[in-house]
Amino acid sequence: MQITGKTAIVLMLADPVDHIRGTLLINDQFAALGLDAVIAPIHVHPGDLAQCLDAVRLMHNVRGLGITIPHKIAAVPLMDELSPSARRLGAVNFIRRNPDGTLAGTNTDGIGFVTGLAVNGVELNGKRALVVGVGGVGRAIALALVDKGLQELVLANRDAAKAEALAREIAELAPACRVRVVEAHGPDALDGIDLVVNATSLGMRQGDPLPLSLDRLSQETVVAEVIVNPAMTPLLEAATARGCKIVGGAEMLKPQPRLVAEFFGLIQ
Repeated sequence: MQITGKTAIVLMLADPVDHIRGTLLINDQFAALGLDAVIAPIHVHPGDLAQCLDAVRLMHNVRGLGITIPHKIAAVPLMDELSPSARRLGAVNFIRRNPDGTLAGTNTDGIGFVTGLAVNGVELNGKRALVVGVGGVGRAIALALVDKGLQELVLANRDAAKAEALAREIAELAPACRVRVVEAHGPDALDGIDLVVNATSLGMRQGDPLPLSLDRLSQETVVAEVIVNPAMTPLLEAATARGCKIVGGAEMLKPQPRLVAEFFGLIQ
């Protein structure tokens, strides 16, 4: 990779950054697409996010930003423009710096995730899915799953009130889909579930507890992650030991470089 003054620079904002590996995948895909572009992680504390974005407005060779934990929701009110997906989700995962310095946010998490499932042969229409975690990425995934024709969506979150609020919203948007909220470690969380999605950060650090109880996990259930590093989280290892099909967190990222390149105007 040769980085020159003509290279389109993309920054990935996170706190912390030591776990980030998705930039490797994106850079590989940028290269495969023949783009003179590079993405690199930048460590930004939450209290410094607004100041960082103001600085980016002045950086003329920065084409855009990737946004990840914990900035996806906090960045929304700092945008000058929001795509329909970002407005609907209340979270952004990529930001384009326009030539005049204004910032436009979008969210590709949901479409990236369901595309990754489809590539791995996971059917969603008429199925029952459990999403654990309803933060920025969990919300995006939940709404994208419903758009694919789920029969039932089950939500679990440490703050149950947030899960209840999302359940009410989804019930209005997709009345044909049954929505309920459970306790992740409760006895009924996995009843009849075809797909489990961990949309929390649990599993990213050594010693993290499992995001849900697996006592009643069926080997027919697909288990999917949003965590990229480590590639095999304790949840995926436990699911593999039970004979379940698994989908790693990197699968959500693989469809996104082209979407991002189009959003940034790097390709038409």
